[in-house]
Amino acid sequence: MSISQLHSGYQTELADFRVNFSRGGAYTAIVLVLLGVGLDYAQYPQLLIPFGAARLVVSLLIGGIVVMLNGPAGRRFAPWLTLSWLLLPQIMISWMIWQTDGVMSPYYMGLNLAIFASGIALPFGLWQNLVFGILSCVLYLLACLLHANGVGLTGTMTVNVLLLLFAASASAVYTFFNERVRFMLFRLKAEVSEKNAQLEVINRKLLDIKGQLLQQEKMAAIGTLAAGLLHEVNNPVNFCLMAIEVALEEPVAKTEPALQECLVDARQGMQRIQHIVSDLKTFAYRKPGAEAEVGTPFLFEKALDSAIRLVAHELRGVAVTRDLPADTLVQGDEAAIIGVLINLLSNSVLAMRKAGTPKPAIHIAVAWSEERLNVTVRDNGPGIAAENLARVFEPFFTTRDIGQGLGLGLSISYAVIERHGGLLYAESELGSWAAFSFDLSRVA
Repeated sequence: MSISQLHSGYQTELADFRVNFSRGGAYTAIVLVLLGVGLDYAQYPQLLIPFGAARLVVSLLIGGIVVMLNGPAGRRFAPWLTLSWLLLPQIMISWMIWQTDGVMSPYYMGLNLAIFASGIALPFGLWQNLVFGILSCVLYLLACLLHANGVGLTGTMTVNVLLLLFAASASAVYTFFNERVRFMLFRLKAEVSEKNAQLEVINRKLLDIKGQLLQQEKMAAIGTLAAGLLHEVNNPVNFCLMAIEVALEEPVAKTEPALQECLVDARQGMQRIQHIVSDLKTFAYRKPGAEAEVGTPFLFEKALDSAIRLVAHELRGVAVTRDLPADTLVQGDEAAIIGVLINLLSNSVLAMRKAGTPKPAIHIAVAWSEERLNVTVRDNGPGIAAENLARVFEPFFTTRDIGQGLGLGLSISYAVIERHGGLLYAESELGSWAAFSFDLSRVA
């Protein structure tokens, strides 16, 4: 945060601070002014009625200034409105000094009390506090000079004026340092807030990195499994296919339709095993650093076929329909896109099964928009609640039961599509459908 921004923010906060403290101080002043009736009764009972009336008028005037503080101009003129209501008791006290014993009047202490309060408790500025102190001295001098008996004790008046000036000076110093302390506290609060914001960003990045590491470990495990499957399964599958081809050429097989049909079914089964192992290899068995290779051409239709085959056991009983253009050649990381599709399909199936959706169905719509291939995976399941829709891509956020997922799939899928220059986003109508859409780039 720059110095100018810091000062701007401080001035905004200080304005609210001044209004609140001024309002509280004004209420306190009203209470003290009215409680002074007890002092009037003890010292000058013969003046109780005029002094009581003066206290009531001053309290009402201070109350009017409080109303102004609560209005739209309160924040802008808070220091001067505060000075105004502070001067009202000073004027009243000076008038009482003039009405009573002049230099020897005990009301003199009220002037000192207001000066110290302005510097210690109220958010005054330095110059405003000096002005208030000087005006209080002037009012005291006028009260003493205009008294019926004159100044009389000049030394006492001089001492009292000097004490008022000392109080005003001390109050101004308090104000100066209070202002500096308030600014330092504001700066510390701003720095703490900024550090907290930075820590929040770092925590989000760490969560994302943790999710990526977990996914990489899972992919490494699947890659190892795929390598083993290729080695252990491909050879016997190839032997079986060769044997089936030889058997199909035998005269007995050609003359026996039932036998030929069985051999054809066996060949299709062996070919399906080959496809599954090949898809698993494409999905998981990548070289280190391959995730950064998002410029490799591939057919999206082929990636979609692989994803559907790999989650075929989950899609049983679910009607899967597709709407694809003739050309689906895009560029990117085919294995990563297969992973995204697997995640979207699995999430849809799980949500529909959990909600008991009758006739569950998934429709995959693919269409070109200029140089981007737009893909939408939509189901007719329970949909996503509005409060969860904005959080579905957060790392570790999940609505699944404990033990059924870490809440990383959509977060990682979002990062994959973002790495491909696209955007993965969710739409839903609660109780009717949910759809996830993303886009890929056409081969340049």
